[in-house]
Amino acid sequence: MAGKGDRLENDIKATPATVEHTPVRLKSPQKIQTPDHELKKFVELQAGFGETYGRLMADPNAPRTVLVVPSLSLDEDVLQKISGVLHYEERMLCMLMLLRQPRTHVIYLTSQPIESTIIDYHLHLMPGIPVSHAKNRLTLMSAHDGSMTCLTQKVLQRPRMMNRLRDRIRDPNSAYISCFNSTPAERALAVALGLPLYACDPALAHLGTKSGSRKVFREAGVPMPDGVEDLRDERDLVQGIAELRRRNECVERVAIKLNEGFSGEGNATFSLKGCPTNGELETWIRDSLPSGILCEASGESWEIFKEKLREMGGVVEHYIESEEKRSPSVQARIDPLGCEHIISTHDQILGGPSGQIYLGSTFPADQAYRLQIQEMGLRVSQVLRQYGVLGRFGIDFIVVREGEHWRPYAIEINLRKGGTTHTYMQLQHLTDGEYDPDSGLYVTPRGQPRYYYASDNLQKASYKGLTPEDLIDISVQHQLHFHGATQQGVVFHLIGAFSEFGKIGVLCIGDSYQRAHEFYRETVSVLDRETGPGEKR
Repeated sequence: MAGKGDRLENDIKATPATVEHTPVRLKSPQKIQTPDHELKKFVELQAGFGETYGRLMADPNAPRTVLVVPSLSLDEDVLQKISGVLHYEERMLCMLMLLRQPRTHVIYLTSQPIESTIIDYHLHLMPGIPVSHAKNRLTLMSAHDGSMTCLTQKVLQRPRMMNRLRDRIRDPNSAYISCFNSTPAERALAVALGLPLYACDPALAHLGTKSGSRKVFREAGVPMPDGVEDLRDERDLVQGIAELRRRNECVERVAIKLNEGFSGEGNATFSLKGCPTNGELETWIRDSLPSGILCEASGESWEIFKEKLREMGGVVEHYIESEEKRSPSVQARIDPLGCEHIISTHDQILGGPSGQIYLGSTFPADQAYRLQIQEMGLRVSQVLRQYGVLGRFGIDFIVVREGEHWRPYAIEINLRKGGTTHTYMQLQHLTDGEYDPDSGLYVTPRGQPRYYYASDNLQKASYKGLTPEDLIDISVQHQLHFHGATQQGVVFHLIGAFSEFGKIGVLCIGDSYQRAHEFYRETVSVLDRETGPGEKR
């Protein structure tokens, strides 16, 4: 499989993620102050979740309500740089597959209404349950608010919407909230509704920052790049870079990362080539940073980056150079009963100026190192469990080839659902298979392995103007389907972003890496032909 990651990255680079810079500044949900009585109530709700979870998992036919809150409660300055970011709330539509359980009620919240064509598309993917039956147990609620304020805050600011939510939660003792990530906003929503949160307590969010990740890796005994954490400002950054260089004169480039950056958008690099070796090193670094820093996010400047560093802190690390380097990840979950689960491994497809922006993934990670990073992921999970972490999270690595072997370095922990969560959940729901930790493969009930190639960033200007109905027509005409009989094919997501942004998410499932990639190439080819010169819209 050597070189697989390189080939796939080249294909994705033809349709890179588009980022747009907007200088509007909004309040981050991480900065919300939480009253003491709310904290106490939240602890009580979470303490009883284990018993509720155990009871519901023991009986798939037990009545339950799952409130899905796909809010990207992240730094809003960074969110604004992601093309079509409001439609990322659609990625958790994979959770509509929970309606396969015949007495499960799903409430799905969004900022803006989702077109019925998109909902029907996802429901028709669901095997074993009539769509009409599923629809009767699905409640869609929208805040009708397209602003950049996070969805959870929009809901909290609408008392009548909150009352309608309470009316639709049939039994609070058999209900819980599933969210993309957990901040004080999600905690406030949980307390206001009296529901437990199947996610990490926001009080533990520091464990998922870039600085916190390095401390957890150190505690777990997992290798990571040499670096300095807990940087508070420009002065700390200059001293941290200088410290790294003095520890190792071979360090020619460093990665600088904001603590709360995500998908690589809060990262930058800085070259040390030509730096002095005497006592003028700090002065050289300070003077060189404004023009020498290379930010991953388009439109970012040193002045903006420096301000964000003072706001959220960060780390500096040795940028690992190698002729052959890949970026795998491990996905894990700690359930309300306190059990750790390794869910999957992926090879990430990255882009951007220095290859740090997430574009997509292949599943599973290469067999040359997937069991190695899986074992390290388990060690990290065990440390996080001791701190009380709950829910899904991911651990990112880089691996570099050294002769016949690959050396892994842990990079960061994402205490939330991520870019690989919805695609893997879709695979599970479509095929009813399971992950085999001994081989690192996913196998169907018939024992057949399944692989996939996925991207949230298939984007071209020529795709703009295609409606969801157009996409469905094209997919039907060219048989771009997932076929239940073969358990292979193509599934679309982010459909709402297609017309305005020319952006679509694609999950291509096959019985081999090669077949999954063929599905992707075929999908791109079909969309290009259908939107080429002379084609009718």
